[in-house]
Amino acid sequence: MKIIYFSNSRIPTEKGYGIQIIKMCHAFAAANGAVELVLPTKNNQAFKHIDTFDYYQVQRNFDIKKIKCLDPSWVAQRMRPGLYIKIQAFFWLVSLFFYLLFKKNKREYICYTRDEYSLPLLQLFFNHVVWEAHTLPRATGRYLKYWAKCFRIITITQGLKDELITLGLPQEKILVAPDAVDLAEFNKIKSSKEELRRELGLPVDKNIIIYTGHLYDWKGTQGLADAANFLSDKEIVVFIGGSDEKFDLGNFRSKNQNNKKILILGFKPYQQIPLYLKAADVLVLPNSASDQKSKTWTSPLKLFMYMASGVPIVAAQLPSLS
Repeated sequence: MKIIYFSNSRIPTEKGYGIQIIKMCHAFAAANGAVELVLPTKNNQAFKHIDTFDYYQVQRNFDIKKIKCLDPSWVAQRMRPGLYIKIQAFFWLVSLFFYLLFKKNKREYICYTRDEYSLPLLQLFFNHVVWEAHTLPRATGRYLKYWAKCFRIITITQGLKDELITLGLPQEKILVAPDAVDLAEFNKIKSSKEELRRELGLPVDKNIIIYTGHLYDWKGTQGLADAANFLSDKEIVVFIGGSDEKFDLGNFRSKNQNNKKILILGFKPYQQIPLYLKAADVLVLPNSASDQKSKTWTSPLKLFMYMASGVPIVAAQLPSLS
């Protein structure tokens, strides 16, 4: 059967979900042969003229279809982000309804999504719907009947599967499939650590500790920045990532503007991340145990990229990272 993947996402994007979705579609196509990724049209000026396949370094072995969707980005500039997400999701569902209404040969497809709020609509049009769970919403009771109707459920951690089973879903319907990494992106790097540092403008005479990813509180990044003050002058902690100068990245810079033991580089293109990782002496994954998503649900892409780099890793001792 053909696979049709629906995602209410900005792709390409600076966020990790873009890597996961594109790599999943590429892998599905390599195994199955017929994959279509359906996305909304979303405002993303930083990636306006960037080709998705080139950015994520994947073969063009699947199709990407973008359906017209009103993106009220002005809301995000004036109101709290949560309101924008709800309004945009409503417009996505409206656009998706009309797209599916006229979509031909729907019975030929297995439908795949990681957006739980799209399930009620998708289940109206497809007999086989697969949901990939990355977190659970607060109102689990609202979605329980739709999860039960899914053909299959994929969870990225055992913790997520255990919670769904506790809610009454049959365990034989649920498959645990953690995130992963494309080893080829690391195997092709032949430069030495010193050569990579010179190429990337990193200090050659320091012990470099690197963190990559977003700078949200549950990621534990502020704790890592604070801990850097206890290091000697031979060490420096480098932060790579963050999505928005007005929100997580901007706030992180402001909080740590006087910290001389850290270097905040901000967002870097996806294809450069393996270079930075292999230039490090230590890689850190400091997730916080105070957040359930961090403690039991997440399967960080960065952990698998860290492992592929061959650089020593220091990670929080959490069930999600075990």
